[in-house]
Amino acid sequence: MKIAYARREEMEEISSVHGGANSILFKSLFGSDDFGTPWRFIHGAILLPGGGIGHHRHDTAEEVFVTVDNAAQFTHNGRTAEIVGGAAVPLRQGESHAIYNHTDKETRWFNFNVAAISASPGPGSIDFGDDRANAPLESIDRLPVARLDLDMLTYGVSHEGKGEIGARTLWEHQDFRNNWGFVSHALLPPGTSVGYHRHDRIEEAYIVLNGSGRMTVDDETEEVYEGAAIPNRLGGSHGIYNHTQEDLEMLVVAVCLDRGKTDATNFGDDLTTR
Repeated sequence: MKIAYARREEMEEISSVHGGANSILFKSLFGSDDFGTPWRFIHGAILLPGGGIGHHRHDTAEEVFVTVDNAAQFTHNGRTAEIVGGAAVPLRQGESHAIYNHTDKETRWFNFNVAAISASPGPGSIDFGDDRANAPLESIDRLPVARLDLDMLTYGVSHEGKGEIGARTLWEHQDFRNNWGFVSHALLPPGTSVGYHRHDRIEEAYIVLNGSGRMTVDDETEEVYEGAAIPNRLGGSHGIYNHTQEDLEMLVVAVCLDRGKTDATNFGDDLTTR
């Protein structure tokens, strides 16, 4: 089973990312070779106080920036707003974006990048030489923002798993121009699971935001913890069980092999005996 961790002690301090302010702690978790769909990469980082990623755009990819905690100032198409707590912001092909940690605390952050469809050859990114450190702030309503709000989750059985888990789709394929499938927020209370299942038309990554659990991929089971990123490749079987006494919070991020086409096959295994 492939697992990568966004652990602080394993991150590299890098500066002036896309012309951003000061420095951030960064780790590349997975690249395009780890997937069969148009995933380009999954990155994990910690935005240090006063640090960020400068104003830039991609014409050959679409991204989703996710903050897990604390706060940050997001820029989308030149508009900047403060977003407190966890949030997911889609950055579609050709849309400019940036992020800046204006606080005195660290902010956990993930970036998911998917290649554009029929993109013209050109540079991977275009930087605008603006760190957005002193950007004027607008209303959060001016940006496309999905909050990681546990109170907004809906509970039900997932892939014939045990008990009911909370889940909410933050963004789905209609919100993008390429092969993005969806971005979902989930909470597994103690003793619940996402049942063992398979996808042949989408690839997923499970990102553990808080808590821990037992992840099973292709009949191999390992305990996973906060910061874990686990890819579930095309045709692979997977699921996760919260065997602990604490909640397990995670993101489920999916990319389609063919635009907008998804599938799932359940195996009737709640994984509680793995």
